[in-house]
Amino acid sequence: MPKITADDVRVPIDVSPEFRETYVRNYLAATQNTGRLMLYACDQKIEHLNADFFGEGISPEDNNPEHLFKIGDQGVVGVLAAQKGLIARYAADYPNINYLVKMNSKTNLVETAQDDPYSALLYSMEHVLAMRDAGVNIVGIGYTIYLGSEYESTMMSEAGELISEAHAAGLPVVLWIYPRGKAIANEKDAALIAGAAGVAVCLGADFVKVNPPKASADESSAALLAQASEAAGRTGLVCAGGSTVEAEKFLSQLHEQIHIGGAAGNATGRNIHQRSLAEAVRLTKAISAITLADYDVDRACKVFAGEEDFTL
Repeated sequence: MPKITADDVRVPIDVSPEFRETYVRNYLAATQNTGRLMLYACDQKIEHLNADFFGEGISPEDNNPEHLFKIGDQGVVGVLAAQKGLIARYAADYPNINYLVKMNSKTNLVETAQDDPYSALLYSMEHVLAMRDAGVNIVGIGYTIYLGSEYESTMMSEAGELISEAHAAGLPVVLWIYPRGKAIANEKDAALIAGAAGVAVCLGADFVKVNPPKASADESSAALLAQASEAAGRTGLVCAGGSTVEAEKFLSQLHEQIHIGGAAGNATGRNIHQRSLAEAVRLTKAISAITLADYDVDRACKVFAGEEDFTL
């Protein structure tokens, strides 16, 4: 796809004038000068505990947290998204990765039947900016909202405040928004996911990460996703990658999400890091080939198979 330049970046009006160039620089870095986001999600060590990193079908390499950073360093990604503490432990050894700090997280131990989900803020923007000032290559922040939870107002309030603070400092923001809680009958309902996209643009997010809607009897998941992409307006919509599936199937779904559903990229974690380092690196390149360079599925599969290399 054509590259974008600084002049093509729409800077939100709440970005402080003295940090407009910083915002543009961070936006271009996060999207690899394309306007699309390849978000490498590495926040599951809190979200799913160790179930995503050790067990049947998972490479033994994945149990060591450094595996995440080796992939981000050797592969092709837009941003590596993780909690501040995890980034702080490894960033000095991997200074070239673009980092996105996940500002809140919760485990999956408390089920919805017990209590509606609430993911509390883990640290302040002041702490993140201090780490950036110390030299860590932080280009954005992220925050999760569980829409429909009885605690949604608290999460939306925290997200709104964070977006204002991040934009004031020149940092783009990605919101993870999932309809979830006792009030939600179908988390992957297309209308609810479009609603989540609308919430993201109202809060001022630069990108929103959603689950792809469940296909209906008449329409594919990608076709239904188009409603959410349009509802997001100038907030780029990306889909969560979900659990690990066969690479060709995953790449085909991704291609449809972008070219049928109007997605502005992808957000992939387990599908990448549960593989061996060599395989995971090739998959980041195949995903980025589709997301950032408009490769078709067949050509992306050749990248994954190692028959063709991909660099930006």
